[in-house]
Amino acid sequence: MQLESGAVATGRVTRVTDFGAFIQFENGETGLVHISQIAHSFVRSVSEHLQEGENVEVKVLGRDERGRLDLSIKELQDEPEEIPRPRAIGRQSPQFENKLRSFMRDAKERTTGGERRGSGGKKGGRR
Repeated sequence: MQLESGAVATGRVTRVTDFGAFIQFENGETGLVHISQIAHSFVRSVSEHLQEGENVEVKVLGRDERGRLDLSIKELQDEPEEIPRPRAIGRQSPQFENKLRSFMRDAKERTTGGERRGSGGKKGGRR
């Protein structure tokens, strides 16, 4: 029995790596669940989600150009209703904004203050 795209099967985790986990099926075939296919949320470490020897249900996404199985766990999970968004940064205090404005003005004056102005408009060397 060969696993086809769209099939759902249970396999055993045989190896966990930084980039994903290898799953072996009863028919002897092995496929990869890439780290991006483990969960809908950010996966920092595959080993936090999967352990060697564990049985997992996966969906076959297809095969790569070399015939290797591409697998997904997250395709079998309900997608979260709301994707967590980064917290908004609150407005800074007026004192901070005033200090920042003053710093920027002083920095601009320091960097443009060293330029020569009013040199007669002539550039470069001698006559």
